[in-house]
Amino acid sequence: MDIHPNIRIIGTSLFLEESSVLIINDLHIGYEGELRRKGIMVPRFQLKQIMEKMDQILKVVKPKKILINGDLKHEFGGISREEWNEVLQFLDYLLERVEEVIIVQGNHDPIIKPIAEKRNVKVVKEFKLKEGLVIHGDQLVNTDKEVIVIGHEHPAISIKEGSKIEKYKCFLKGTFQNKIVIVVPSFNPLLEGTDVLQGQMLSPFLKKIEDFNVFVVNKGEAFGFGKLKNVN
Repeated sequence: MDIHPNIRIIGTSLFLEESSVLIINDLHIGYEGELRRKGIMVPRFQLKQIMEKMDQILKVVKPKKILINGDLKHEFGGISREEWNEVLQFLDYLLERVEEVIIVQGNHDPIIKPIAEKRNVKVVKEFKLKEGLVIHGDQLVNTDKEVIVIGHEHPAISIKEGSKIEKYKCFLKGTFQNKIVIVVPSFNPLLEGTDVLQGQMLSPFLKKIEDFNVFVVNKGEAFGFGKLKNVN
């Protein structure tokens, strides 16, 4: 599904056709370690699932570059051994499949550079493309680009189906200060996301989220649900 001209939703990633760039957001590699420290015993399958998701996407599109838009790793203040090893493993996996990988630094990535340098991967604050500007989304920026692509928020939406309530990852598209803003969900299958119906958004770009359009992802396909304020 095209969320904007030359910008396609592929699973929980965004493909910019003219630039041949695939954008993935908020992987939070190492999140399992935090769950275990909290006493929640989960098997270590996160990285395997992320790679399997990427395999499916790369069967559909063949990007030249992959842009990791923030929060590649989970820990704020340090790099755990688990994060170090798994981030390197994931970067190796990507570099075998595309020409270049670029990391847009997120708020969980203050010390991501030592890992990235091991694989000669660039770390930037923002990245400009023909289609628009890619930033993490935790801070406002000035730009001449018409389209801004952000992450940070991990958008999801709870939908009632009979007696059950299911939460689905979703994309958002709206406007902020006359710019088109596209919000990409977390690529990590372990992170359900923040329910946009609750209205407690972190990003300063999402002050009027009720006017944003919602695109729900289910089994790898995106479905337009219209404006958030009209979703029951």
